[in-house]
Amino acid sequence: MRFEVLTLFPEIFSGYMTQSLLKLAIERSLVDIKLHNLRDWSRDKHKCVDDRPFGGGPGMVLKPEPTVEAVEAVQAMGERPGHLVMLSPQGRKLDQAVVEELASHDRLLLLCGRYEGFDQRVSDLLEPDEISVGDFVLNGGEVAAMVLIDTTIRLVPGVLGDENSSRFDSFSMMAATSGRLLEHAQYTRPREYRGLGVPEVLLSGDHTAIAAWREQNSLERTQQRRSDLLAKKHKDDKN
Repeated sequence: MRFEVLTLFPEIFSGYMTQSLLKLAIERSLVDIKLHNLRDWSRDKHKCVDDRPFGGGPGMVLKPEPTVEAVEAVQAMGERPGHLVMLSPQGRKLDQAVVEELASHDRLLLLCGRYEGFDQRVSDLLEPDEISVGDFVLNGGEVAAMVLIDTTIRLVPGVLGDENSSRFDSFSMMAATSGRLLEHAQYTRPREYRGLGVPEVLLSGDHTAIAAWREQNSLERTQQRRSDLLAKKHKDDKN
């Protein structure tokens, strides 16, 4: 899977790309990440890419020319156009269903905003898939792009050590019929720590009983912590 990140600050990604699963995925050629500096498409001798907003107001707005031309140039670098994502607090909210949708593309272009955002004509001309990682405002789209990359690569075959891992993550489609639930509680050694033990069923070796316990535990945790997920499932089932 290939990610093309368009940003004013490509150096933010240098440490991120050299750690953990992402580093291994890149080394094994399962994931490819290319960084593109939006300033490279600036027509200004000072590499300026922003200007004051028409009508007044605080902050600066990213200009349309370098942004649109950068996206067009990067799109032309591939055999066919990639799926363009603009990280924006005004976009549709990123959830596991959206992650699974994005993972179906073999090439994603991630457009990272800064300051007061992009000139509206960027959206009008490019028609990106605007995606928000939550109802809050970040200093820029780079951290949001990392979130999107982190969630998406988990679904790329071969990235995880155990291919079943992503199936049982919170919010993923469970193998059971209970729908999208929070992941069940996990335990490891030692069997007892400060008076707290591991549920006996997990030590039994009875895989049927363990699966039933995990499904029930997922249901209980979801009811306690995110009952809205169960309400949504009930509504979807009725429809």
